[in-house]
Amino acid sequence: MIRDYANIAANERTFLAWVRTGIAVIALGFVIERFNLFLLALAAGAGNNAGLLALHRLPSHTARYGGAALIASGVTMIVIATIRLLQTARLLEDEETHRPSATHWTLWALSALVLGVAIFSAYLVVF
Repeated sequence: MIRDYANIAANERTFLAWVRTGIAVIALGFVIERFNLFLLALAAGAGNNAGLLALHRLPSHTARYGGAALIASGVTMIVIATIRLLQTARLLEDEETHRPSATHWTLWALSALVLGVAIFSAYLVVF
């Protein structure tokens, strides 16, 4: 039997949740970047019927840099989550009792990253 299996499994579940969130943020960035290209191609294909087809696209710098920022944010989330998984696993293997580190920098960094993605997404929807 694995000693302290419940805590080890919780650590892995938390890691997988952050990885899943990071993949979703990467996918959102990819969609924002590529969907703008799709709208440009669709508008170009409409030709003279462009007046009938009212397409609103993101400005190219918003789509390019915004999508790239979301992709980089997702990758950063996964890297930070991996670091946090390894640190917590090391502490779980240690026989010594450790106090919880709720103010650890990785928690703040991941929270700030998720907040930034939420604000950026809201900005894209509103404007």
